[in-house]
Amino acid sequence: MITGASAGVGRATAHRFARAGAAIGLIARGEAGLRAAAAEVEERGGRALVLPCDVADAGAIDRAAERVERELGPIDVWINAAMTAVLGEVSDTTAAEFARVTAVTYLGSVHGTQAALGRMLGRDRGTIVQVGSALGYRGIPLQATYCAAKHAVQGFVESLRTELRHRGSGVHLCIVQLPGLNTTQFSWVRLHVPNEPQPVAPIYAPEVAAEAIFWAAHHRRRELWVGLPTVYTILGSRLAGGLAERHLARTGYSGQQTDRPAPADRRDYLEEPRDGERDHGWRGPFGAGAHTHSLQAWLARRRAELMAGGALAAVGLGGIAVASGRGRRGSRRRPG
Repeated sequence: MITGASAGVGRATAHRFARAGAAIGLIARGEAGLRAAAAEVEERGGRALVLPCDVADAGAIDRAAERVERELGPIDVWINAAMTAVLGEVSDTTAAEFARVTAVTYLGSVHGTQAALGRMLGRDRGTIVQVGSALGYRGIPLQATYCAAKHAVQGFVESLRTELRHRGSGVHLCIVQLPGLNTTQFSWVRLHVPNEPQPVAPIYAPEVAAEAIFWAAHHRRRELWVGLPTVYTILGSRLAGGLAERHLARTGYSGQQTDRPAPADRRDYLEEPRDGERDHGWRGPFGAGAHTHSLQAWLARRRAELMAGGALAAVGLGGIAVASGRGRRGSRRRPG
């Protein structure tokens, strides 16, 4: 099951699972985007079930899970990728806008997780992958709605993980922390700023996130960081929070806006889907500058192998050093 499957990270993730032959339940509001995503899943070798619903509706999500289990079989992996946001200062953002972003980005993840647990706990198996963000650790200007929701997701995941451990449950939970991505989000987000938005550079293609999510679904990792910006955002917040805050106050406004004024009639996706009647794909308009690979993410996925290799190398070097030392001592004992 993939929420937010009609565009962005969710749709790219559906492509990746389809290449492995998966049967996938696709959840989102935008029916045109969902139908296009389903066709792409089939083209790539998977099976797809289109499930139009709003993740803010817990009952609808539970009914979607019920239908998937009836038509595709037991849910092995559940991925929470749905999100929405408002770009603007807190003083310009309404209470209703905060409530809507919270209902989708935070509570949508809670609803998806609860629907998954309702099926997985009894079977004592399954994996839940939560799509997180570096901004779940470090809030930035103009994104209080999104950052607060992702902070809430982080706390929710940490609490649930301890509960699963208390149960001795075989259900696995992983959160994948992402950097700025070239998705449709930046063409659809509601604005309270003058110019069109952009992701904070460096920007990554959504396929980079999809590869990490696919890997997380098949390995027992608690948390996976993707992209060097995610690493320095999280570590910088931990080690030098005041410095990070001052830097963001200086650069956070210009860094999240292009030099193109937003049109007065610009539509957003907060209340209604942008892809309800027409599919807009899954990538945003920043493809020319987006990285299609992340060396950091590749290394993070191979952490255990690299650590084991480093340990073996250290043992080998230690053995060489010992042998070399013995050789030198032996040479000194031989008569000339």
